[in-house]
Amino acid sequence: MAGMLILFPGQGSQQEGMAEHLWEHAIARETFAEASQVLGWDIGELCRHGSMEELTRTDRTQLAVLTCSVATWRVLEDAGATFVTAAGHSLGEYSALVATGHLSFEDALRVVEVRGRAMQACAEERPGTMAAVIGLEDAAVEEVCAAIPDVWVANYNSPGQVVISGSPDSVKAAGEAASSRGAKRVIPLPVAGAFHTPFMAGAAEALAQALGAVEFKAGAGRFFSTTEMREPETGELPTVLARQLMSPVRFTQSMQTLLQEEQAPVAAVEVGPGNVLTGLMKRIARDLPVAPTGDGEALRVVLAEATWSRDTAKSK
Repeated sequence: MAGMLILFPGQGSQQEGMAEHLWEHAIARETFAEASQVLGWDIGELCRHGSMEELTRTDRTQLAVLTCSVATWRVLEDAGATFVTAAGHSLGEYSALVATGHLSFEDALRVVEVRGRAMQACAEERPGTMAAVIGLEDAAVEEVCAAIPDVWVANYNSPGQVVISGSPDSVKAAGEAASSRGAKRVIPLPVAGAFHTPFMAGAAEALAQALGAVEFKAGAGRFFSTTEMREPETGELPTVLARQLMSPVRFTQSMQTLLQEEQAPVAAVEVGPGNVLTGLMKRIARDLPVAPTGDGEALRVVLAEATWSRDTAKSK
């Protein structure tokens, strides 16, 4: 799996039973047991049998997606999978940092627990929402947001798909303005917070304290930030992650940057629940092979490739 880019999903990729296919792998079961011990409650039960109502609570969702993603990566790594670069979408950056060795899984759990609670508290104190704008140029969406107070671009997901975030009234007004400028669709998202905007300033402060209490290591893999569009130094990571809560996720631009590098990835794997990033990558880079791992069959396909690569390397 030389030249591999591994991508970790964020909040919104959760689904009922998302860990069921992982249970046949001992290392995945061990990962859920480790997380449950750190958190003091059974996260494996939530990820296997929890309802969507339970899984969409911000304070639980983030921990669930993180744990499923790390468990999936450990299954792949145990089979011989390697990578050149790891990146994540928002929350997914914590999974990427665990995979690269910059952050221990235990510390990631503790930080993400604070992150989820702090974001939930901010959303309750200052309600907000988000909406996806489909079929309009990024610059046009930016112009719409610049003309309306309390709404910002939060995610550049793929060409023609941008997410806006802010107060409910402002997001509604911006959606209407985007439609009048030619957007094909404006889709309200089922969230109660204005994530990746200045509305999250209080959460960023709480998160900064939590990040200051954990150790970031040099790691053995390359981490690429999708808010900074670069590879941060290890010492920068606490600041980068705190700033991330109030900054737009520039996933489109980050992937385009990586693919223009001299040693560009030759393929990508989405590591964790769902296939959201797989779909985005197919719109960003149509010629790049991309594979999800969010269900049993998808994971088996990627595992077969990892095992083949490992055995081929050993035979040389």
